[in-house]
Amino acid sequence: MGADSPKLGHALQQARSAKLLPSCLCQDSGVPMYIAQLGEHLVLKRMPNSGKDHAPDCDSFEPPPELSGLGQVMGSAIREDPDAGLTTLKLDFSLTKAPGRAAPVPGEGSAGSVAADSTKLTLRSLLHYLWEDVGFNRWTPAMQGRRTWFTIRKYLLDAAQGKVTKRGNLADVLFVPEVFSAEHKADIALRRQTLFTRATVAAKAGQRSLMIVIAEVKEIGPSRYGHKMVFKHVPDCPFMVASDMFTRLAKRFELELSLWDALEDTHLLAIGTFSVAGGGIATLEEVALMSTTANWIPFESNYDKSLIEAMTLAGRRYVKGLRYNLPPSSPLASIVAADTAPVPTAMYIEPPNSSAQYRQALAALIDDIPMAQWVWHTSTGAMPMLPDASL
Repeated sequence: MGADSPKLGHALQQARSAKLLPSCLCQDSGVPMYIAQLGEHLVLKRMPNSGKDHAPDCDSFEPPPELSGLGQVMGSAIREDPDAGLTTLKLDFSLTKAPGRAAPVPGEGSAGSVAADSTKLTLRSLLHYLWEDVGFNRWTPAMQGRRTWFTIRKYLLDAAQGKVTKRGNLADVLFVPEVFSAEHKADIALRRQTLFTRATVAAKAGQRSLMIVIAEVKEIGPSRYGHKMVFKHVPDCPFMVASDMFTRLAKRFELELSLWDALEDTHLLAIGTFSVAGGGIATLEEVALMSTTANWIPFESNYDKSLIEAMTLAGRRYVKGLRYNLPPSSPLASIVAADTAPVPTAMYIEPPNSSAQYRQALAALIDDIPMAQWVWHTSTGAMPMLPDASL
């Protein structure tokens, strides 16, 4: 039965009612899956911590969590309950604001401290989790030209279903802009205003209720009394940024902003909490930024981007490692090539001028993971030949 078969939904409903666990047949022995409710639809999902058990060419394959920042937060900040079909998220940022309380440092908790709290998700790590949950850190040649903002928005909103926080359902506080249409501008604005009204109505006495925005940055510039961030697809709704917050934002995300400024074929994604004043004006309270390629694959540096582009141009299949709460001083696999045999290949980038401590941590990571290895020592020369594709 194909994924697009009209009988699939009925079959999944029957299996879920009978509390049956289907198996993925990518391996001869089968790999257990579970059935989750996403909005009005039922979908098959891999069991927690089972991604590495799937075949590398399976859509459910996931590299060992230790290769990225996922391993640090899975089971503590992220707790999956297949029986209930829910995922509980512990957040390192607030979704309420008391009057007079100072705005937090943008992206606070992910700024390179080795003491980052692995039991909670920062804004950046929440974005990484949602991005990975819907597979936007994966690439196969068949995806070329198929990722648009319409697709990004649809899957992010779907991913928010079944995710719960201390505040409630993530989907209830998440705003991802619709694709802009001049013809339907008024209708889009009305739907946005209706959504924003939730924030003002839900506010408790003496507190502001906050929402979360995920959007692509179009420009950041001065306003009459501070600064504003304008997102693509919502040019008629700038998000206000206080002057002191803008200063901290420019310092904390200097690398992401410089990459965005220098590399035209990239996207700059923002995730932030925001409040809505009585007049309908949105004000950002905390922000984190993420750079992506033209194909929406996240990257951290020009070296990172070069490897991603080399693998893409070669028609390769890969999974991009995401940092979550890990500081820059902690190594992780830039990419896991999913098309090498007999096992996937973890691909590492050693930054120029790396410390001895970083090199030791990288060597330990390589030794601990039973997987083929590829390392680019950027300070000693050009990128090595890519590992041969064999799947």
